[in-house]
Amino acid sequence: MSEHPENYEDVTVYGLDDDVEAEMLDAQNECTFIWSNKEGWPVGVIMSYVFLDGKFWLTASSQRARISAVRRDPRVCIVVTSTGSKMARNKTVTYKGTCTIRDDQATKEWFYPALAAAIQEDPERRAVFAKFLDSPRRVILEVEPTQRIGYDGGKLGKATAEWMTANADQSS
Repeated sequence: MSEHPENYEDVTVYGLDDDVEAEMLDAQNECTFIWSNKEGWPVGVIMSYVFLDGKFWLTASSQRARISAVRRDPRVCIVVTSTGSKMARNKTVTYKGTCTIRDDQATKEWFYPALAAAIQEDPERRAVFAKFLDSPRRVILEVEPTQRIGYDGGKLGKATAEWMTANADQSS
């Protein structure tokens, strides 16, 4: 039986379980990548990622504003949701982390095929996409999480339904 809510002031009791988080990170290939601009405003874009060895790996051309912003301040945030994946909706995890910009050949050699595999199902298209990624100004973002905030809306929904059933007689 779930803990019954009295209200929705504290939803921290509906955390995302580690196994569900791992499944979501594997099922999903998009995240929201968030950084701070020169004025300190948070800015975010949807990006494809590879999650490997506890880190997020993403890529962009070095001319993008997010790259100069990360060079200025490596503190970033990544948000992943289950929406759009094969999993049920209403699951999310947010990571605060530190971003390192990589442009070495060894990283590019493993990362481009890994990202292509995460995005493309067809092996021929994967190979073409991996080659396409290898452009002169492209860099790789390595994000090492420093804090995690997970939420499972399915747990909240179950607890709410149980509370409503338990209290149905009292409202009559």
